[in-house]
Amino acid sequence: MTDEGKRQLREAKLGFIGAGAMGGAIIKGLLAQGRVARENLTFFDPDPAAQAQMEKLGVEAALDNAEVMHSQVVILAVKPQLLGPVLAGIKDFARPWHLVISIAAGVTLATLEAALPESRLIRTMPNTPALVGAGMTCLAPGSRATPEDTALALALFQAVGQAATVEERLMDAVTGLSGSGPAFVALFIEAMADGGVKAGLPRVLAHNMAVQTVLGSAKLVHEEDLHPGKLKDMVASPGGTTIEGLHVLEKGGFRGLVMSAVTAAAARAQELGK
Repeated sequence: MTDEGKRQLREAKLGFIGAGAMGGAIIKGLLAQGRVARENLTFFDPDPAAQAQMEKLGVEAALDNAEVMHSQVVILAVKPQLLGPVLAGIKDFARPWHLVISIAAGVTLATLEAALPESRLIRTMPNTPALVGAGMTCLAPGSRATPEDTALALALFQAVGQAATVEERLMDAVTGLSGSGPAFVALFIEAMADGGVKAGLPRVLAHNMAVQTVLGSAKLVHEEDLHPGKLKDMVASPGGTTIEGLHVLEKGGFRGLVMSAVTAAAARAQELGK
């Protein structure tokens, strides 16, 4: 996070169109990290649950999407299926001084820039671990976005995890991996816990063990800069329990299934963009 990006983030007025699962996660993360003043945030979301959640956080609600456009930086945190009407509704309020950041999966910069021809656009793909400051966001700046815009966007998402710029052609793959990935990991944690229960462990203990095992393994790979295969080899001793379990996973096509899940999610992101 650059000093310039941090300065811009502190001073910017941020408006969120949509404060559901992803938008709410970003808002909560920004507040939890103390990188944005509460008075610099506003949102509009017609969902009563989202409104109640934001009220608890003390975030000011706008009357409608047009009022959100009073903000210098506008984050479009709505589902891609809903983005078309939202863009049409704010087009007349979009100005050259607006930086508009979209998190809608699959929606291209060409679509965004055609809908808001005067504003500067950045396309992003964050994920829900932003809620606990451990998100992963990739972003692709539009043709009118400035280096300062990119620095601000990076600072915004780095406040809730890690962030990186990529070529736009890679954004659907980003969606399939890090955007959808938390659900795949959650399914794996649940399956691990179920396996523990089947082997005789109490449910609560099995759940806690599965969560900590995934958390610790990811931390080890990250902090020691280990290739995942190296960690696998460290655990799997000759003729031991781990290699027996790995054999079962390989026979079931575990790796191929995970790869197919990521590529299927990426393909769906591309479809949604159309």
